[in-house]
Amino acid sequence: MATAGTAYAAPAGPARDVRDRLRGLIARMSLEEKVGQLFVMRVYGHSATAPDPADVEANRKEIGVANAAELIAKYHVGGIIYFSWAHNTRNPRQIADLSNGIQQAGAAQRVPVPLLIATDQEHGIVTRIGAPATLFPGAMALAAGGSREDVETVGRISGAELYAMGIRQDYAPTADVNVNPANPVIGVRSFGADPQAVARFVAAEVKGYQAAGVAATAKHFPGHGDTDTDSHIGIPYIHHSAEEWERLDAPPFKAAIAAGIDSIMTAHIVVPAFDKSEDPATLSRPILTGILRERLGYDGVVVTDSLGMEGVRKKYGDDRVPVLALKAGVDQLLNPPDLEAAYKGVLTAVGNGELSEREIDEKLLRILVLKERRGLFAGPYTSRRAVDRTVGTKRHLRTADKIADRTTTLLVNEGGLLPLSRRSARRVLVVGADPAAPSGTGGPPTGVLARTLGELGFTATAHSTGTAPTQAQTDAAVAALADHDAVVVATYNVTAASSQRGLVRALLDSGKPVVQLAIRNPYDIAQLDGVKAALASYSWTDVELRAAARVIAGRREPKGRLPVPVMRADAPGTELFPIGHGLSY
Repeated sequence: MATAGTAYAAPAGPARDVRDRLRGLIARMSLEEKVGQLFVMRVYGHSATAPDPADVEANRKEIGVANAAELIAKYHVGGIIYFSWAHNTRNPRQIADLSNGIQQAGAAQRVPVPLLIATDQEHGIVTRIGAPATLFPGAMALAAGGSREDVETVGRISGAELYAMGIRQDYAPTADVNVNPANPVIGVRSFGADPQAVARFVAAEVKGYQAAGVAATAKHFPGHGDTDTDSHIGIPYIHHSAEEWERLDAPPFKAAIAAGIDSIMTAHIVVPAFDKSEDPATLSRPILTGILRERLGYDGVVVTDSLGMEGVRKKYGDDRVPVLALKAGVDQLLNPPDLEAAYKGVLTAVGNGELSEREIDEKLLRILVLKERRGLFAGPYTSRRAVDRTVGTKRHLRTADKIADRTTTLLVNEGGLLPLSRRSARRVLVVGADPAAPSGTGGPPTGVLARTLGELGFTATAHSTGTAPTQAQTDAAVAALADHDAVVVATYNVTAASSQRGLVRALLDSGKPVVQLAIRNPYDIAQLDGVKAALASYSWTDVELRAAARVIAGRREPKGRLPVPVMRADAPGTELFPIGHGLSY
């Protein structure tokens, strides 16, 4: 396996004899088998053949099969995507067993083809596989740390752990440049607002994942960073001109392509500058073929974002969306809400000549080349031994903590309030938001912070007030503060209308020292007048909260620097803190 300092070049295309062998494999397939290979599908259950009864029922209701093995036998799908909510990810050994069961089902087909098993292990706020796997800071936190070597290390270690569990495709890194603070769906999933910095970090993470044998996936093309609409529930518009796109959105995707990325995910966004039809990019031939394939020269696998999202379903039916995506330039069709309708829709399109079988063959060849490159034809299986020696090792966990220690950003520290002194502020109250933790990443945030501060010599008490504290909850927090020397308040995406502002104001009015920690987007401080000590952790996962607590306690220096500007609330065109801002002790 390559190390962090290994020189990297884009992977060479497979030898001619390999392509010829893969073409021979395609020639043995029926049209139904070829079309099935283009789909990547969810399936409920911890086992490929014996999921729990409730998962069998969910599979029959949504897909018309009982389990993963039946799904593969009926539809010949080429990939499976793991979700925690689909009960695919109980623990690393179980995940490896599930992966092996899926590969056994693939090998049992009339024309045996290994499956490309994928998941969204971005780390930070999008994490599908939790502890005891190693959990790292997310993209914006890593960018705050500023180290490309750290980012590559995250990809390499995370990739090694995914590989050990039988997962050979990760839908990461996020290549979107988050230039819109109101972005509801990207935010801290992005490496930041500087296109060139994002490009460098994207390339580093691609290098790490693919050195570990896992296909990286840059998302969401052509760039989802400047929108205030969530494509899960609506159709976002990106109003960048062609020149703005070239400057703001293109650099990370160009860097990913130059790094030899295996796959790129589309965005369900409308970009009128590139497609006057106002079709989402996932269905846009001018964007996917005209720009991605022809202008940027990308010939790897193109995968859609989930076809169950409203951003791609509003305009066309579930039987037409996959056909239009394939015509636009897509290869893999991810997670259609109605697999039967999608599958039959593609078969019908080939039957009536709207799509040619030759086009299907070309798309399938790209997918099979990726599977060959990631070793699936030579060795599709994993083992519990591989899991035990790789996943969540002490060395990996120590590395995650060391990387996290470089990410916490100190924004404000008037009067040297931080670090907190165990002599003058031994009794610490931890209040604030306790959003549900990303899958398997611990929590609640106030509890993690209090527990860590306790381990560092403070007497700390957790007191959750939620993301929308009522007046009664605020009053109770202020009353609890009377028995403490200082308070740490965890804030979560504070807006002008947020009742979190009233909580912070009431805490400040108590006269006790107040430390504010933004546990998601770092923009909260702009809404919180009077705060004298403010930090950003960029996520509320345990690994980042523990790192923030170590900074608050003075056990670590704050080393993070803002990867995005924080604008003034009363003058949105004026920077309160620029990119690169960050204080030290």
